[in-house]
Amino acid sequence: MMYTILFPSDYFNRNKIDAELEQEYEAAIKAGFDVMLFDYSSWFESKKLVLNQNVDCDLVLYRGWMMKPELYCEFEKQLKGLGYYVIVDSSSYKRLHEFVNVYPIIRNDTAPMMKFPLHTRMDVKFLQDIFGRFMVKDYVKSVKGSDFPVYFDSTITQSEFDGWMEKFYQYRGDLLTGGICIKKYLDLKKYDSHTNEYRAFYYHNELMILMKSSNQSDACCNPPFELIHKYKILDSPFFTLDFAQLEDDSWIIIESGDGQVSGITDSSQTETFYRMLKEKN
Repeated sequence: MMYTILFPSDYFNRNKIDAELEQEYEAAIKAGFDVMLFDYSSWFESKKLVLNQNVDCDLVLYRGWMMKPELYCEFEKQLKGLGYYVIVDSSSYKRLHEFVNVYPIIRNDTAPMMKFPLHTRMDVKFLQDIFGRFMVKDYVKSVKGSDFPVYFDSTITQSEFDGWMEKFYQYRGDLLTGGICIKKYLDLKKYDSHTNEYRAFYYHNELMILMKSSNQSDACCNPPFELIHKYKILDSPFFTLDFAQLEDDSWIIIESGDGQVSGITDSSQTETFYRMLKEKN
């Protein structure tokens, strides 16, 4: 299946790759892919898709920044209007991008979770009774790099929790997606202060590449073979699963994602990533 890889451009120059994706862009070309750019500012500010060139191949695989499912649907629609078809359609994108859609399938191998509509006032005592310690996310992401707590426990009061939820909505801002997920907080095993986490990319329901995702030592063990392959049947042509080792040495899935917007977590494997993607092209 021949396809072109579509990247977002530099914000100020539609003919130049976004600087943060330059390594991927060059690796894709080196692997033998045709590439296109779309105007970053035009799309993410005006929702108008402008390509920097036309190519003969009418199939495209996107590699770039996350989009809300409704925006990706518009992305697919406008690409189709320009004569191109995405390998990952909007229903597949939403299915893997929003963890709540995958949870019923993988629930035996992930942390217990409940979902709530946005701006629901959640009873913190109820959550404490169910989960003990718990973390807060929307359907896609948690809040990182801020003062927002990594988890909540029995010491949090209702008024304190309500205050933190107000901050959660502020911090996620325009990126807020779907609804709220409350997940049981589990302790991950650490090796010299690093957790042992991996990201697996699956292409057409086969494992394409497994890479470290927490800067852990090469000596750390990999996730069990059986677990890596157990959910390769998820309904998308290109997706990711993130695995983590717990303190008791068991393994769980901690995230799912669309393969187009999931980052390469080990930059040393960027060229390998695109070479393996090309082998399946």
